[in-house]
Amino acid sequence: MSGSALFETFTRAPLAFDHGEGTWLVTDKGERYLDFGGGVAVNSLGHSHPHLVSALTEQAAKVWHVSNLYEIPGQSRLGERLVDATFADKVFFTNSGAEALECAIKTARRYHFVNGHPERFRIISFEGAFHGRTLATIAAGGQYKYLEGFGPKVEGFDQVGFDDIDAAEKAITSETAAILIEPVQGEGGIRPVPTQSLKRLRQLCEQHGLLLIFDEVQCGIGRTGKLFAHEWAGVTPDIMAVAKGIGGGFPMGACLATDEAAVGMTAGVHGTTFGGNPLAMAVGNAVLDVVLEDGFLEDVQRKALLLKQGLAGIADEFPDIIEDIRGTGLMLGLKCAAPNTKVNMALRDQHLLAVPAGDNVLRLLPPLTVTDAEIHEALDRIRAGARGLADAIAAAAAK
Repeated sequence: MSGSALFETFTRAPLAFDHGEGTWLVTDKGERYLDFGGGVAVNSLGHSHPHLVSALTEQAAKVWHVSNLYEIPGQSRLGERLVDATFADKVFFTNSGAEALECAIKTARRYHFVNGHPERFRIISFEGAFHGRTLATIAAGGQYKYLEGFGPKVEGFDQVGFDDIDAAEKAITSETAAILIEPVQGEGGIRPVPTQSLKRLRQLCEQHGLLLIFDEVQCGIGRTGKLFAHEWAGVTPDIMAVAKGIGGGFPMGACLATDEAAVGMTAGVHGTTFGGNPLAMAVGNAVLDVVLEDGFLEDVQRKALLLKQGLAGIADEFPDIIEDIRGTGLMLGLKCAAPNTKVNMALRDQHLLAVPAGDNVLRLLPPLTVTDAEIHEALDRIRAGARGLADAIAAAAAK
């Protein structure tokens, strides 16, 4: 896109897609790609899902935007459905995951403020985390590559090592308000947090009067085979940020909280112009229609096992290319032995799309509606890509 009118903040692949069909994307030249990137875990039900298309177009013919000055029936309905399906009592709708995290951070700080402890504003987070691109969320993530050049880091965030719960305990002070964690790190390299660690964090929060915040922007809405990833551990947060899959491709997010945690979020202290708009709510309700169908999540678990077992076989066959398979559900990562950028290019040459992540990992995030046949097709293409890369490496070494 050099010389274009766009900010040059993305290194874009030289591909432009004309339309999508389920798990497939079709370029403007008619080439078909198997989409195992899913718009970075956003297209939870694939491309052009008929129920989502119908919900969006039907609402588009009625009203697009009225603002939160008025009642929005679809918002009330989606909020009630999320409350019924989760730990939460309250929901605030946003346009993105970063905004959902901003709301979560403000909710935690406000909780302590109204309870007479304004000094409690600091939040403990974990290395490798990614919580968004706003000034507060890059501070929460703590990664230098996202903080560099944007002035002083927003105050109030303390990072400890990934899954270092002892360090998290030591980091708690009289100013600590909450602990923030992704149950499965996405951008950080598809790293699930062990169940026992999440349980210890819950205990620490109760012991010290802290709020536990889960970031399920990437790992939520069925991605791991449960509606939310923390359900596998049997641990519930006080506040949770979600986005990506809940909109199935339409921009939306949500901050969920218990009544107690949300006690400080009263009229006028937080707001949004577009969050919870009728279009987003229509799509969000349509996504839940599908994901909450009887047997849907169980089928995600079955398909995930099929994919993971196939990937393990490829890793055994090409250990110089793929050294391990990470993740859970349809949120899997290829821990690469070769540079993940080269593995990504090799898969793209096979017309399969994936998403690079930290720790030399390549993410596979297919739609939850992927078929068994498409999983087998993807495995064939990944195997072919690994074989081609292994041959190229061997040929270069022989020169």
